[in-house]
Amino acid sequence: MKQPSKAEYGHCDVLEHLIHKGGDVLALADDGASVMFEAAGGGNPDCISLLLEYGGSGNVPNRAGHLPIHRAAYEGHYLALKYLIPATSKNAIRKSGLTPIHSAADGQSAQCLELLIENGFDVNTLLADHISQSYDDERKTALYFAVSNNDVRCTEVLLAAGADPNLDPLNCLLVAVRANNYEIVRLLLSHGANVNCYFMHVNDTRFPSVIQYALNDEVMLRLLLNNGYQVEMCFDCMHGDIFGNSFVC
Repeated sequence: MKQPSKAEYGHCDVLEHLIHKGGDVLALADDGASVMFEAAGGGNPDCISLLLEYGGSGNVPNRAGHLPIHRAAYEGHYLALKYLIPATSKNAIRKSGLTPIHSAADGQSAQCLELLIENGFDVNTLLADHISQSYDDERKTALYFAVSNNDVRCTEVLLAAGADPNLDPLNCLLVAVRANNYEIVRLLLSHGANVNCYFMHVNDTRFPSVIQYALNDEVMLRLLLNNGYQVEMCFDCMHGDIFGNSFVC
């Protein structure tokens, strides 16, 4: 069983004593987590600074491929994240398959999102395929994490920074409509979400999927109609009859 480290608990005085006694700042736990990764989870910026001073690295992933910067962003440790941003290489982040923007959105930390955006992280970077495919909905964007969490503030931050609401296989708008989150629906529509989107993985017609979630909600239905929902698409059938004749319903 893994034992919590002094770095994780933020005991900087003890951590420094251990380093002076020969403790290895690059040591890994049984689960592959580095001392820096544990410090990122603890969130104490002094421990992060101390480890960096003695040669600790922000570029060592755990077995899941996550870096210390991902953990700090997910946990919402703003000050720790400030140290880890310059200590983490873009190449290490690219190899991990996800950005700290994804982690901050998943952890619902708007403050960390803002810090990452200020430091040039792209809000439209997609999850690597192997990570995306580990989710049933095959999500790809940080915005999707925010919307699926019903997190209005993170959604606002990402959209204001230029997040594209139409990059995921299951459109963010469908997620928000299904959750009856009017505020997020309005935000997405005002930033260019495709009101006539449909989930291609399960829908081989042009019938807009969003209407299925709004039929029993007059307020939502009016919101969609007022934002360009194409009613005629409900009657557009791409299939044929039993005799092989194609037609439009």
